[in-house]
Parts: sequence; structure tokens; C-alpha cells
Amino acid sequence: MASPINPARVDFVTLRLFCAVAQSGSITKGAEACHLALSAASRRLSDFEAATGSKLLERSSQGIALTPAGHVAMQHAMRLFQGFEQFSNELGDYSSGVRGHVRLWANMSALTEFLPATLAAFLGQHPDIRVEVEEQLSGDIVRALVDGLADVGVFAENTPAYGLDVAPFQTDELVVLCARQHPLARTRRTDFKTCLAHEFVGLNRSSSLLELTSRAAEQAGIPMRLRVQVRSFDAMCHMIAANLGIGVVPLAACKAQVSALGLKVVRLKDAWAVRRLLMATKTGETLSPAAQLLVRQLMVSSN
Repeated sequence: MASPINPARVDFVTLRLFCAVAQSGSITKGAEACHLALSAASRRLSDFEAATGSKLLERSSQGIALTPAGHVAMQHAMRLFQGFEQFSNELGDYSSGVRGHVRLWANMSALTEFLPATLAAFLGQHPDIRVEVEEQLSGDIVRALVDGLADVGVFAENTPAYGLDVAPFQTDELVVLCARQHPLARTRRTDFKTCLAHEFVGLNRSSSLLELTSRAAEQAGIPMRLRVQVRSFDAMCHMIAANLGIGVVPLAACKAQVSALGLKVVRLKDAWAVRRLLMATKTGETLSPAAQLLVRQLMVSSN
């Protein structure tokens, strides 16, 4: 069994230097970024490798590259910096009179339709609490909760959520959007199987919506032809408006784009088109009093 690393042998200056060297590919540039002499930087890196018991950096005439162990060390170092930054921000809130800080991550559908009114009511009742809100894809929200980067998350129900305590929050309606000149534009309501005759615009990585529609296509026995994949509903709407394909989106999240771009809304007959949004926290995590208050407010607004 490997010996544990002695925390007394690792400090934030060394961790910051290690990250700077890894990112720049040069000990000289890393040392300059951290305002260290080259000899001091080299010694710190050697001591850091000795403390971990692993070779972290490959040195060659082309520069510096991370070993597999170095990549792991880099991930943990970045997480430590994020934690320290959060620690600093939250203590700063207390010193400036703000007595609570909650990190809320939510998908675009929740942020557009449900959360503005809920957050306005919450902050009106608790002006001494600061809520830091991030809009992310559902899969990224789950990972942020598990990794401790978010306190509370709201995401789509078909997202794998191992290690989280989950409760129902709200529901949203999924519809098909198409350009006015698209053949489906003459239809007011259809089923998803019929839509599979056409090319699609979809979201890419970590998208619970793409996973949902892909699974529905698989069940229908017809491949889903993705012509374009993008990272946001706004980009989807612009691609659809250019008649590059049709797209399945939450109606509430795209109302403004539907109007601005002159898109046609076709409602889906499929039961899965009415989708639940879930609220979640990390299992076993002790929430701060401020986060507990926000969770209570979200539960009230879901009734």
C-alpha cells in the first residue's frame, strides 16, 4: 500500500507553480508566472515529486509534459484552487455583511421558466444571502454536485444522478421547432416517430435532451439523423431558422427565439414530451443554513 502524502510537504505556491509549468510546458515560464527564480522553481518541483512518490513531469528538449500521474495531480490541484477560491469568497461575504452563500446550478429550461420568480422571492426574504447561479447542461450539473462545486442543482429527470438526493421540482413541455419553409411547419401536432423522417439539429456533450431523443429514436427503430450539434438552445434555434434541421427543445426556454426568428412550434403527442425537472443535493452532504433555506424555498415553489 502506498504511503499517504504528507500535507506539510505541499503548499499552494508549489501547487500553483506545478499548474503553471504544466499549462505552459516550460519550467522557465512557470517560474516567471509565479515570480520565482528558476533554481527555486526546479527545487520545488523536485520536492513535490518526491512528496508524491511519483514522476509527474516528463522533461525533454521540446519542453515539459505531464505523465499520467501528473494529469491526476493537476486535476486535484485545480480542485484545491477552486475550493480555496470559494473559501475566500464566502469568508469575504461574511466580512462584508453577507451572511450566506449558495451555489445553484440549473439547466436553461429551469432558469428561463421557473427559477427567476422563485429566486426573487427568496432573496426578498433573505437579503443577507447571496445565490451564485450558473446555467449548465444537466450532466454537468450532476458532476458539479458530486464534486462539491455546486450546493443545489436543478436538471432533467432522465439524467443519471448517482450519489445525489433527488426530489421533483417542476415539469416542462418539449416541442419540435422547425423553419417556416420546412414540411413539418404545416403540422400543429405530431409524434416523434414521424419527425424521424427529417434531419435534426441537436445539443452535444452531456445533454440529457439528446440522450432522451436518441433513446426514443432507438425505441422507434429509426435512426436519428443529426445534421448539426451545438452547445446551447440559442444556437439550436438559429440553426433551425436556417432550415438545417428540426429540433426538440423545451418550449419555455425558447419562447423568445421562436418569436424573434419566426420559428414554427409543433407539439409532440409522445408522453415523454412532458418532462420533469428535478432538484438535487449531494447525498450525505451537510448543507449550510443558507443552502437549506434555498432548498426549502424550491420545494415550496414546486407544490
